[in-house]
Amino acid sequence: MVGSALFALGSAPGLGQLAGADVVNLCYFVGAWFFTGAGFIQLVRSASPAELESSLPGSAVRAEWLSAATQSVGTILFNISTTSALFAHTVAGERHLVWSPDAGGSVAFLISGAVAFAAYSRSTGHGLDFRDRAWWSVLVNWVGCVAFGVSAVGAFVNKDGVTADAIAANAGTFVGALCFFVASAIVLPETRHR
Repeated sequence: MVGSALFALGSAPGLGQLAGADVVNLCYFVGAWFFTGAGFIQLVRSASPAELESSLPGSAVRAEWLSAATQSVGTILFNISTTSALFAHTVAGERHLVWSPDAGGSVAFLISGAVAFAAYSRSTGHGLDFRDRAWWSVLVNWVGCVAFGVSAVGAFVNKDGVTADAIAANAGTFVGALCFFVASAIVLPETRHR
């Protein structure tokens, strides 16, 4: 939730004009490390990558693990992107060191979000369940993944150094960050009162 909050802050409407690109990039840089930490915890908690199938020979990759692993790869790519954004001062640097890993991280998040639906369906034995908090978390997370994908498309840096669509880039990041924050909050353990 901390990483999401920092990404939402960094992409908050008007912050770039008010505080400058360095503050925005710092929010993303620190937020990305929180994303990576959370992704690592999720990967560790997802347990073994393979499960034995009694009806099939060998084993199959578990969807929960695959979703967590793909998301973790995405967070590492975001670490590369956000770190590079602090130091890249050329168009070539912005295209190759900032945008390319950002786009790769966004693709990884899209894959992870799609696989999360499979993991949810398999673990519960059914699809849509509007009463289940985990289902809502998976759905809101998917919307965040799509928003980050929109952001990556908008953030493409043309050869002349101009961002393809700064509004889509910023809005996609902001909406995606809010979605990731909400998706995490939905599944927080309930506080038990005694």
